[in-house]
Amino acid sequence: MTFRDRVNAIAGGMPGAELTHPFDDGHDAWKVGGKMFTCIGAVDPGVSVKTPDVETARMLIEAGAASRAPYFHRSWVKVPETADDAELSHRIAVSYDTIRAGLTKKAQAALPLRETT
Repeated sequence: MTFRDRVNAIAGGMPGAELTHPFDDGHDAWKVGGKMFTCIGAVDPGVSVKTPDVETARMLIEAGAASRAPYFHRSWVKVPETADDAELSHRIAVSYDTIRAGLTKKAQAALPLRETT
């Protein structure tokens, strides 16, 4: 399974997640409520995800768990292709939850429930 396949399987399992190609077919962007929560590009390896805040992004970058996500706000990081399934799933889930929590209450209510463990 390719890294893109791994990302798409995880992101596609999130309630209400929608795959879009806002730039071109080489970019897979997953959205919830019309807001992007993960993006994988055509050239650079890794997947860009949102963190809850700039401080979390900085900590992940300093710890070597991620790098700065080019073209995104400082609260976004790029998770490397070498991330194991648990780390990749966790980063995508945190990104999804962060974006979902920022939606209007009406938009959140329209989405299927997310079961957490």
